[in-house]
Order: sequence, then C-alpha cells, then structure tokens
Amino acid sequence: MVGLKLAKLPDRTPIKMTISVPPELNSSLVAYAEAYRNTYQVPEKISDLIPAMLESFLASDRAFTKARKDTVEE
Repeated sequence: MVGLKLAKLPDRTPIKMTISVPPELNSSLVAYAEAYRNTYQVPEKISDLIPAMLESFLASDRAFTKARKDTVEE
C-alpha cells in the first residue's frame, strides 16, 4: 500500500462533560457569546464556544505545552 501524507485521523468521538460555573463566569460567557455574534453575525451557543475557547487557552499556555512535551518525551 502506498504511504499517504495524511496520517490516520485521531479519535474524534466527543466526550460530554457537565460543569458548574459561578454566576460571574456565566455572565462573562453570555457576554462573550454576544460579542461573538456581533463580530461574526452568527449566533453560537455557549456550549459550542467553550471547547474552542479551551483549546485556544491550552494552546497559548507555554508552560503547559512544555510540561506536556516533557512528559511525552520521557
């Protein structure tokens, strides 16, 4: 079989999580969803925005990225 440039895709089965947030954070999330709607003229549910927000946060955390890389290399 010919080797493909694209590797096998990782498992993309969503994992459902339930969290509780304080009222202040909920207000901020509602305001963020509104700002998102105003910016892109597309309404999105907060539950759809949170995964992207978490991915962006984790990707921008250099200490976490380094710690994760160091753990994988060991």
